[in-house]
Amino acid sequence: MGYKRLTAYTLQRYMSTMNTASKASCRKRLSRIEGQVRGLARMVEDDRYCIDIVTQISAVRAALGRVEEEILRDHVAHCVEHAIASGNAAEQRKKVAELMDVLGRSQR
Repeated sequence: MGYKRLTAYTLQRYMSTMNTASKASCRKRLSRIEGQVRGLARMVEDDRYCIDIVTQISAVRAALGRVEEEILRDHVAHCVEHAIASGNAAEQRKKVAELMDVLGRSQR
Protein backbone atom coordinates (compact mmCIF):
# COMPACT_ATOMS: atom_id res chain seq x y z
CA MET A 1 0.00 0.00 0.00
CA GLY A 2 1.09 3.65 -0.36
CA TYR A 3 1.43 4.31 3.37
CA LYS A 4 4.69 5.33 4.95
CA ARG A 5 5.54 4.48 8.53
CA LEU A 6 4.71 6.98 11.23
CA THR A 7 7.80 9.13 11.41
CA ALA A 8 7.62 11.38 14.43
CA TYR A 9 5.60 12.03 17.55
CA THR A 10 4.68 15.67 18.08
CA LEU A 11 2.50 17.60 20.49
CA GLN A 12 -0.22 17.39 17.84
CA ARG A 13 -0.03 13.56 17.87
CA TYR A 14 1.71 11.35 15.35
CA MET A 15 3.06 13.12 12.32
CA SER A 16 2.91 11.01 9.21
CA THR A 17 2.36 11.26 5.52
CA MET A 18 -0.89 10.63 3.75
CA ASN A 19 -1.44 7.73 1.41
CA THR A 20 0.10 8.83 -1.89
CA ALA A 21 -3.12 8.33 -3.88
CA SER A 22 -5.21 10.20 -1.28
CA LYS A 23 -2.74 13.06 -1.21
CA ALA A 24 -2.79 13.41 -4.99
CA SER A 25 -6.58 13.26 -5.06
CA CYS A 26 -6.91 15.88 -2.31
CA ARG A 27 -4.43 18.22 -3.96
CA LYS A 28 -6.32 17.93 -7.26
CA ARG A 29 -9.66 18.59 -5.56
CA LEU A 30 -8.25 21.54 -3.60
CA SER A 31 -6.85 23.08 -6.78
CA ARG A 32 -10.31 22.83 -8.33
CA ILE A 33 -11.86 24.38 -5.21
CA GLU A 34 -9.31 27.18 -5.35
CA GLY A 35 -10.48 27.93 -8.88
CA GLN A 36 -14.11 27.86 -7.74
CA VAL A 37 -13.36 30.36 -4.98
CA ARG A 38 -11.60 32.68 -7.44
CA GLY A 39 -14.69 32.37 -9.64
CA LEU A 40 -16.86 33.33 -6.68
CA ALA A 41 -14.78 36.45 -6.13
CA ARG A 42 -15.26 37.38 -9.80
CA MET A 43 -19.00 36.77 -9.50
CA VAL A 44 -19.19 39.17 -6.54
CA GLU A 45 -17.03 41.73 -8.35
CA ASP A 46 -19.23 41.44 -11.46
CA ASP A 47 -22.42 41.91 -9.39
CA ARG A 48 -23.80 38.55 -10.44
CA TYR A 49 -27.21 37.41 -9.26
CA CYS A 50 -27.10 36.60 -5.52
CA ILE A 51 -28.75 33.20 -5.88
CA ASP A 52 -26.12 32.16 -8.44
CA ILE A 53 -23.38 33.15 -5.99
CA VAL A 54 -25.03 31.28 -3.13
CA THR A 55 -25.42 28.23 -5.36
CA GLN A 56 -21.70 28.30 -6.11
CA ILE A 57 -20.88 28.73 -2.42
CA SER A 58 -22.88 25.55 -1.74
CA ALA A 59 -20.89 23.75 -4.42
CA VAL A 60 -17.61 24.84 -2.80
CA ARG A 61 -18.84 23.70 0.61
CA ALA A 62 -19.78 20.29 -0.80
CA ALA A 63 -16.40 19.95 -2.51
CA LEU A 64 -14.58 20.83 0.73
CA GLY A 65 -16.71 18.25 2.52
CA ARG A 66 -15.53 15.57 0.10
CA VAL A 67 -11.88 16.53 0.71
CA GLU A 68 -12.48 16.49 4.46
CA GLU A 69 -14.02 13.02 4.21
CA GLU A 70 -11.10 11.69 2.19
CA ILE A 71 -8.55 13.08 4.65
CA LEU A 72 -10.48 11.64 7.59
CA ARG A 73 -10.63 8.24 5.90
CA ASP A 74 -6.88 8.36 5.41
CA HIS A 75 -6.38 9.38 9.04
CA VAL A 76 -8.48 6.47 10.28
CA ALA A 77 -6.70 4.09 7.92
CA HIS A 78 -3.27 4.81 9.34
CA CYS A 79 -3.20 6.94 12.52
CA VAL A 80 -6.20 5.40 14.25
CA GLU A 81 -5.35 1.95 12.94
CA HIS A 82 -1.81 2.35 14.29
CA ALA A 83 -3.17 3.24 17.74
CA ILE A 84 -5.43 0.19 17.70
CA ALA A 85 -2.63 -2.12 16.57
CA SER A 86 -0.28 -0.71 19.22
CA GLY A 87 -2.38 -2.18 22.01
CA ASN A 88 -1.83 1.03 24.00
CA ALA A 89 -5.24 1.73 25.56
CA ALA A 90 -4.37 5.33 26.42
CA GLU A 91 -3.31 6.05 22.83
CA GLN A 92 -6.45 4.33 21.52
CA ARG A 93 -8.68 6.49 23.74
CA LYS A 94 -6.74 9.59 22.70
CA LYS A 95 -7.21 8.85 18.99
CA VAL A 96 -10.92 8.14 19.38
CA ALA A 97 -11.40 11.34 21.43
CA GLU A 98 -9.46 13.34 18.85
CA LEU A 99 -11.60 11.91 16.05
CA MET A 100 -14.85 12.58 17.91
CA ASP A 101 -13.71 16.15 18.63
CA VAL A 102 -12.91 16.91 15.01
CA LEU A 103 -16.18 15.34 13.83
CA GLY A 104 -18.07 17.39 16.39
CA ARG A 105 -16.41 20.59 15.20
CA SER A 106 -17.20 19.82 11.57
CA GLN A 107 -20.91 19.54 12.43
CA ARG A 108 -21.07 23.14 13.65
